[in-house]
Amino acid sequence: MEYLVVVAAVVVLVFLVHANLERGVARRALPVLLAAFAVRMAVHVLVMRSGVIEYGGDNLGYEIRAMQIVEYWKSNGFQFVTSEDISTLSFVAVPCQVFAIIVYLCGGPAPLACTAVVALLACALCIVMYKFARLVGADDRASFLLLVVTAFMPAFLLHTSDTYKDGFNAFLVVTSIGLGTSIARRFDMRRLLMLVPLLWALWYVRPYMVFMCAVPLILGLMGLKKVFSLRGLFVSTVLLVSALLVFGGVYESTPVEVIQQQLEMGQAENVRSANGDGGSGVVFEDGGNPWSTLDAKLLYTVLSPFPWTQGGQMLQLGKIDVLIWYFLLYHAVRGARRLWCHDRVALLVLLSFVIPGTIVYATTMANMGLIFRQRIPIVMVTSVFAAVAWTKNPGDREQPVAEVVSRV
Repeated sequence: MEYLVVVAAVVVLVFLVHANLERGVARRALPVLLAAFAVRMAVHVLVMRSGVIEYGGDNLGYEIRAMQIVEYWKSNGFQFVTSEDISTLSFVAVPCQVFAIIVYLCGGPAPLACTAVVALLACALCIVMYKFARLVGADDRASFLLLVVTAFMPAFLLHTSDTYKDGFNAFLVVTSIGLGTSIARRFDMRRLLMLVPLLWALWYVRPYMVFMCAVPLILGLMGLKKVFSLRGLFVSTVLLVSALLVFGGVYESTPVEVIQQQLEMGQAENVRSANGDGGSGVVFEDGGNPWSTLDAKLLYTVLSPFPWTQGGQMLQLGKIDVLIWYFLLYHAVRGARRLWCHDRVALLVLLSFVIPGTIVYATTMANMGLIFRQRIPIVMVTSVFAAVAWTKNPGDREQPVAEVVSRV
């Protein structure tokens, strides 16, 4: 049954490519994405589960939680299980629920099948990145290059080659920001409604990311220079707040309290100390204040691991990813300058996610290996700027990413 799930994932991938990309683009993108899917499955078998490297642990924890959900279903019937039902599901209910469905279908542990779903999500995100870049003014050549770079970015590839939640988080965040950018350019109630299930799912993956995605959307709507912008802002705010109040019921606290608790937990001195254990740990002389020495923390958050850094095997592999990131970051600055001249609303939406997100992550900075993984959504959104810089024909835009979401 596991192999049938893998085959089904490939079939869905082929459908997504042809349904969301023009014929010529689909013809070029399909081999790339099939290769990206195959590489992830190979890395899963030959690297992640072979013992070649010692990395991870939370991926195995998600599989255990998925098995617990299946047992809960057998006793209480099929339903969406939250932390009120199984306490260990806090902040990871959606990924574990997806894995539980696969485990249930396969009749037992199914890491290969679960990874196939994660790999499919990663490839779907590559399509979203292409559409996102086209939306903000990148031409076909630049957008396709971004698709290829995204598909094989080492950090993203590694964390979508097993049962991690990073692929879920990246897909939901980038798609939400893409839809928000589209709405900021032209208000569309259908796209706004599509944001509700995306943000709902994101709430059960990383709750604080819901707020980080909601802010760019609201700011983008405020930047609209149309008569109905205030109406759009009001409607979107009501919907987003309602979604948080309704779907935030998984936790005993209010949504704002949940975010505050997450932030305080990540900034706690004992947590940062624990995260700093190992070869890639970093200690800052901040006197226990997470907001102190913020300049040094930002430097590490954005640019580490540095080429000269000593550390373990995974840290050395991370240097390949960070060199690609340096390249993207350089071109992202050029792309941001171009957007400043041609599309300040899109620039506002993207920066209102990238800058606050980077600062918040900097206050929890304690481990270069961990931040290398956490900043994946920030790297993705920033990379859209790079595609704008690579563009030879600015203004050759394509319509929004909403079609991808509706078919995933």
